[in-house]
Amino acid sequence: MTDTPGWASPGSAPSPEGREPGASGPAEPAEPAGRPGAVEPAPQPGAEPQGPGEKWSKEQPPPGQWSAPTGAPSPHQAPPPAPPGPGWGGPHPGAHHPGGPGPGGYAGPPAGYGAPPAWGGGWGGPPPAAKPGVIPLRPLGVGEILDGAVSTMRTYWRSVLGISLAVALLTETSLVVLQGLVLNDALAGPALDSRTATPGEVFRSLRDTMIGTGLVTVVSAAAMIIATALLTTITSRAVLGRPVSTGEAWREARPQLSRLCGLLILLGLIIAGVIAVGALPGILVLAGGGSDAGGSALLVLGILAAVLVAVWLGVRYYLAAPALMLERQGIRTSMGRSAKLVRGSWWRIFGIQLLAGLIANIVSAIVTIPFAVIGAAASGDGMADVLNTDGGHVGWVFLIIRGVGSLIGTTLTLPISAGVTVLLYIDQRIRREALDLELARAAGVRDHATGAPGPVPGS
Repeated sequence: MTDTPGWASPGSAPSPEGREPGASGPAEPAEPAGRPGAVEPAPQPGAEPQGPGEKWSKEQPPPGQWSAPTGAPSPHQAPPPAPPGPGWGGPHPGAHHPGGPGPGGYAGPPAGYGAPPAWGGGWGGPPPAAKPGVIPLRPLGVGEILDGAVSTMRTYWRSVLGISLAVALLTETSLVVLQGLVLNDALAGPALDSRTATPGEVFRSLRDTMIGTGLVTVVSAAAMIIATALLTTITSRAVLGRPVSTGEAWREARPQLSRLCGLLILLGLIIAGVIAVGALPGILVLAGGGSDAGGSALLVLGILAAVLVAVWLGVRYYLAAPALMLERQGIRTSMGRSAKLVRGSWWRIFGIQLLAGLIANIVSAIVTIPFAVIGAAASGDGMADVLNTDGGHVGWVFLIIRGVGSLIGTTLTLPISAGVTVLLYIDQRIRREALDLELARAAGVRDHATGAPGPVPGS
């Protein structure tokens, strides 16, 4: 007997009591159930013995052509089609045939039951991941990371561009003032000409340059720290599809600003220390009166090796800032988190970081260079003065017009750089720690594993 429901092999009825299946000889009289006193007739002489319960004729149709058991076979009835070969897409063994129901009285599957799809067709892969915000909640590709950064700027442009514009305005104004008031006087004229300048003039020029550059560096660093903190908060909200104002981003980021400042200062000191250590042997050889060629070669090789180490450390701790801001961690813990997330993906993160920086610089150059050319033409300064190739004076008109171009370029590129950093951090946590499940719960997505998005609060 087969295990398929509705199917039964002929001659498989249970045998009467006291008889073994297939036993020969006449059967003992017995009283069938439900008919007291009835005696089974003895077999006729010449007839072949039949097994218990076997009422089938001696002449049977060929195998595979059993007719319906509800009626007698007709000699003119066409045999049913041969059963299909194994595999998906063929008719079910109990499907309706032109001649009636299938063997065993099975009339086929109930209405509405569809046949399974054929192999190799109809399956389009897993369902798409939920996307409550600017990125899908799954491991991201390079294009999706860049697109997510641009989408954040485009979707939340009021907050994002407002922050980047304020930072760029503060930075570029400081640079214009430094160039116009300090560097023009310190670098122009004979002050640094070795043939006419006195040691006092050289020292005074270097002192003014270092002071002005230091002030601009401090102002720019403070502005960048604030922009990084605010843009990190906005991007993390954009992943969940939740808008955030500048005031809300400031209230969330303010408790971590001091730690973020300490982190960036520490990373800067580490990079500078590595380069200083690499350059130290060459400096000592040159200062000790050794061979100039040997000392110079050692200095160059030491700086080159130090730069490579600094790049490796920079990528290793590239995700420390978003880890500190979004996980509310300390400086050392955030650096350890970055090292853990980057481990095994150093080249991928380096490549994405390099690509994002290249794109940002190209966009900035496309915006800034036309303004520099216009400023040079409007101010009457030659290109030699503009490029400072001869130490000439650069006019205020050129500085202001070029500053406007730099302002626009920084406003457009700063959100992209910050967004790529945050999305890389989120992507690494999705790959390593299944952060997408946490993000799905935070965004109110139901059945994230099946890709069925639910209602997003606030949508």
